[in-house]
Amino acid sequence: MPRFSRRNTPANGDLNGYAATSPPPRRGLFDTLSDDLQAALLEFVGTTVFLMLAFGGVQATGAEQASAGANGVGVSRVMYISLSFGLSLLISAWLFFRVTGGLFNPNVSTALLLAGVIEPVRFVLFCIAQLLGGIAAAALVLALTPDALASNCTLAPGINPAQAVWMEAFTTAILCLAVLMLAAEKHIATPFAPVGIGLTLFACELFSVYYTGGALNTARAFGPAVVTGFPSGTQWVYWVGPGIGSLIAAALYAALKHYRYWTLNPGQDTINFHESPADPVENVISSRRSRSSRRSEDRERERNEKRRPDDSTIAPRADGGSGFTPNDSPV
Repeated sequence: MPRFSRRNTPANGDLNGYAATSPPPRRGLFDTLSDDLQAALLEFVGTTVFLMLAFGGVQATGAEQASAGANGVGVSRVMYISLSFGLSLLISAWLFFRVTGGLFNPNVSTALLLAGVIEPVRFVLFCIAQLLGGIAAAALVLALTPDALASNCTLAPGINPAQAVWMEAFTTAILCLAVLMLAAEKHIATPFAPVGIGLTLFACELFSVYYTGGALNTARAFGPAVVTGFPSGTQWVYWVGPGIGSLIAAALYAALKHYRYWTLNPGQDTINFHESPADPVENVISSRRSRSSRRSEDRERERNEKRRPDDSTIAPRADGGSGFTPNDSPV
């Protein structure tokens, strides 16, 4: 199947500006191993930065609640944790997306692998780096703060594992789709993809933090579990659920690409001012002028029809011709 690239030329055929290009020449599986290793090392650093900031936010809000004598999970705590994860991802992705892509998540890596964005070797190395980054981030937060680590993912009372799996699946799918559509798909707003992806994580965390801990990322759940000795028996939920979410996102993205989504609502990433809607006031004035002009034309036509002689009142000539000739005109 041909790949498509966006050109800086007017829309072309039914591709609406996407021109078919030849696929790149096939390379060996390990031809870019050196680059993949370097990218994986930096992905480990980026994942550690992202999750250290996020886990630090969880740790800080837990310590603040404990010092104030508050118990449980209130709305302010959910908001604080969600904001910590969303802003941490936004900042970290913006720092590293030109270096490694700023994935920081094995499930995002899986979706990109299925979509053909990254190669299998880089995928494996990235997953290892991301899992190790989760462990390093949890260990750093534990070492830097005086309290027990508070960022383990656990299920809320009343939530069964099946509900948790599908909640994690759907929220992870939304996050992965945001990465595919905002970062993997190249368009005019691609440099600002970290903003949209960070806001997506923030919204998903608002929904899932209370019920499942809001992992949406196997590395995020795995790191604290390793550091604290796997205190919960539901760790598998955070492998199965986000894994399903990766498959859902990749399937939806493949369907959008196959049916050429860009033809459904074309021109949305243009910066051409002339493609903006016309002046609504001018449209109204032009419409009124057009209606007035049509009415004038109708009146003029009616006057002309009244001036025209009625054929039925003209007597026919004996030779069968018309009873009205130019010689019959009044002098």
